[in-house]
Amino acid sequence: MENEKQQIKVAENLVAGKIYYIRDRRVILDRDLAELYEVETKVLNQSARRNIERFPDAFMFQLTSSEFEILKSQIVTSSWGGTRKLPFAFTEQGVAMLSSVLKSKKGIQVNIQIMLVFSKVREFFVDSLELKLDIEEIKRRLANQDKNLELVFTYLDELIEKQKSPPPRRQIGYKWKLEE
Repeated sequence: MENEKQQIKVAENLVAGKIYYIRDRRVILDRDLAELYEVETKVLNQSARRNIERFPDAFMFQLTSSEFEILKSQIVTSSWGGTRKLPFAFTEQGVAMLSSVLKSKKGIQVNIQIMLVFSKVREFFVDSLELKLDIEEIKRRLANQDKNLELVFTYLDELIEKQKSPPPRRQIGYKWKLEE
């Protein structure tokens, strides 16, 4: 049982490391999916192309040359080899659709893992968004407190100045005239 949990954790980390953010979407590249499904990239892409009606642009798209170059530069250690074609990127929905195309037992198990990781990533982004909003609220409050503290210190400075040089006080009471 413990060994199975460890394997799942390793699998989650492996999948999470293959999720990229391209065109404002979280995606997994075809070569990474092929590696996870233990098939050739060519086979995975052929299966997707044979069922292209299941993969609209919202589910799968091909990277542009500039997107591919940026991605390669981010990864630093290039293991891309002699890629002749630009890779395809599959969104969460595209990965889900792959399960209906790749029907092997391994494919089903991998797909379940990928979908679980995608949902955890989504939860993380929601949690981090809430955290960012909380931080912004704290910053806003602190900015107001800075202004209030400045005002208090200004008043204190004015009071100290008044104490140092008080205005002449008018004496009250009877004035006696001394007769000479």
